Amino acid sequence: MTLEDAAAMAVAVPEEAGAADEYEACEHARRMMAALGFPLHEPGMVGTPARLVNALRELTGGLREDPGRHLEVTFPPESNDPGLIAVTNVPFISLCEHHLLPFTGAMTVAYVPAPGAPIVGLSKLARMAQGFAAMPQVQEHLGEQIAETLHTKLESLKGVFRTEPAMRENFFRLHSSGV
Repeated sequence: MTLEDAAAMAVAVPEEAGAADEYEACEHARRMMAALGFPLHEPGMVGTPARLVNALRELTGGLREDPGRHLEVTFPPESNDPGLIAVTNVPFISLCEHHLLPFTGAMTVAYVPAPGAPIVGLSKLARMAQGFAAMPQVQEHLGEQIAETLHTKLESLKGVFRTEPAMRENFFRLHSSGV
C-alpha cells in the first residue's frame, strides 16, 4: 500500500477494543464510496470514510445501548395522582430504516403513571426518547418503542384506543361535538 493509498483511506485504528471492527467499517465505507465514484484522492475527501463511519455510529448510538436505562432512577410521586407528566419540544434525529436517510423533528413525550407508581425527571424522558430515535426505524415504531418502555419501566397507564371500539366511538363523538 502506498502512502497515497493510506491517506485516501485515512483509517486510524484506535487502540481500544473493537479496533478491528472500526477498521473494517472504515474500509467498507471507503470501498462503497469508491464504487460510487467519490473522488477519494481529492484533499477534501481524505478521511471522509472514517468521518462517515463516525457519523453513522453517532446517529445509531441507540443500537448499542438500552434507552430504557435512563428511566432506572425513579422517585415516589408527591401525590397519589400526579396526572399527566410531559416534556415537550424534544429534538431528535433518526435514520429511516428503508433508505438510511435522516429525518428530524421535535417530539412530546408524555405518560400518566399508575396510582402510586414511581416517576422520573423530565430530562430522563427526553434522554430515553432520543436514545430510541438513535436507531434506524420509521416514526411510528419510534412512538411504539417509547410508549412500551414507559409502560414497562414506569408502570404507566396504557391506552386502549386501538383495542376497545367503545373508547374510539366515545372519542370521535366527543371530537365531533367540539368538546
